[in-house]
Amino acid sequence: MAVNEQDFLAAYDPSAFPAVAVTADVVALTIREAALHLLLIRRGGQPYAGHWALPGGFVRPDEDLAAAARRELAEETGLGGERLNRVHMEQLASYGTPDRDPRMRVVSVAHLAFAPDLPDAAAGTDAEEAEWVPVTELTSRQLAFDHRRIVDDGLERARAKLEYTPLATRFLPAEFTIGDLRGVYETVWGHALHAGNFHRKVLSVPGFVESTGASTERGGSRGGPRARLYRAGDARLLHPALLRPAREETAR
Repeated sequence: MAVNEQDFLAAYDPSAFPAVAVTADVVALTIREAALHLLLIRRGGQPYAGHWALPGGFVRPDEDLAAAARRELAEETGLGGERLNRVHMEQLASYGTPDRDPRMRVVSVAHLAFAPDLPDAAAGTDAEEAEWVPVTELTSRQLAFDHRRIVDDGLERARAKLEYTPLATRFLPAEFTIGDLRGVYETVWGHALHAGNFHRKVLSVPGFVESTGASTERGGSRGGPRARLYRAGDARLLHPALLRPAREETAR
């Protein structure tokens, strides 16, 4: 005889299965002083006390994964309310190697977050300090758990998404110049781009940006005409894509 769901759940024993905990870790990126920065915290307790790590923690019983990631980001940046809502956040990947955490079996669901002008870091209750670290200096930091792998995956995701989505505009204020946009691409990709070619490519992608009809108040640092101001368009995908220089050479 088939058992109905109510009776099945009444007799179900979760302790018959190995315990697995879930954490949410955040690869948070922003551009500060024309350089790509990653948010890191120095762990205040064991395991890996004193090591640098991504902001993150255990998912609470009453929250979903995205809420846990946003809570962890808010704790380390002081962001809240509408400013936190403007941060782009997406699920990156899941990491579940059995021995990745010495305490118990822990599966991490990592998230990628980025936004312009994120505030100075402020360590939460379980961290000694928090810091925005230039990505170019990451090799000097010893990261806890498997966070080096997660960071590498997050950086590659961010770089790739700039190729085929308009998310570069999320690093910028509401109005920006094509030069500002090029600066984001150069910073995230780590490559200098030809100004004229980039300008042409951006304006050839339908819905990538749209003109505000306004211009900057003054010309560039070397004089010249004032630059036109743009805002993000309504495109969700870039077609044609803006390929990274190395991939563009391969595609030819």
